[in-house]
Amino acid sequence: MSRTGGLVRKLTPNLGWKVASLLIAMLLWYAVEGAPESVTIHTVPVLYRNLASGLILSSDTPETVRAELRGTSVKLTLASLAQVSAALDLSDVRGPGERTFNLSRENFSLPGGISFLHVIPSQVRLVVDRIAYRDVPVNVRIEGTPPAGYTLVRREITPDKLRISGPERRVTRVEFAETDPIDVSSMTETSEVRVNAFIPDQRVQFDSQSAVIIKLTFERIPTR
Repeated sequence: MSRTGGLVRKLTPNLGWKVASLLIAMLLWYAVEGAPESVTIHTVPVLYRNLASGLILSSDTPETVRAELRGTSVKLTLASLAQVSAALDLSDVRGPGERTFNLSRENFSLPGGISFLHVIPSQVRLVVDRIAYRDVPVNVRIEGTPPAGYTLVRREITPDKLRISGPERRVTRVEFAETDPIDVSSMTETSEVRVNAFIPDQRVQFDSQSAVIIKLTFERIPTR
C-alpha cells in the first residue's frame, strides 16, 4: 500500500463534512458582508458632556437628533441601532453665553458595519448660564369654600420657603412656588395637609424637597 493511497483514505471519510463546512462559512460570509446595503433614518439620543462645574444649560436642549445611517440589513438591527449615540463635548465652554455646535461623524458612536451619512439638525445652539440658588416663598392654592357656617381663619406653611436652583436668569424670575390645590369645601376642623409645590419653569428645580405641610384652621361663624 502506497503512502499516497493511505493518506487519501484517511482524508476521504471527512471530506464531505469539510466541503459542507466550507460552503456554509462562505454563505454566512456573503450573508453578512455581501448583502446589499440600505439606508435608514434613526432617532439618536444626544449626550452633553464635560460642562464645567458651576455652569448649567439654560436653553431647551434637544434630547435627540435624526441620523441617516447606512449598512446591511444584518447590521441595521434594532439591537445595533440602540447602541448609536451622539455626544457633544462642552469642556471648552468657560462661561455664560450662547454657543453653536456643529454635528458630524466625529460626534457619533457607531457599531461596526454602520456608516454615518447625515444628521438633522446639523447644528445645536445652547444657552449656558451660571447655577444660582434662591429661597422662594410658598403660595398655597385653596379651592372651594368651607361649608356653611364655617370660615378659614388661618393657614400655616411648614416650611414657608423652599430652596430652588437652576440657571441664574431663570431663578431670578421665580417669585414663588405654588402648591397643588387644596379643596376646603368639606373641611370644618383644623387639618394638616401634605402637598407638593410646583414651579412652571422646567429648567428650575427644587434643591431638596418640594413637599410642604399646610395647617388649616377653621372656626364656626358666630350667629347673631
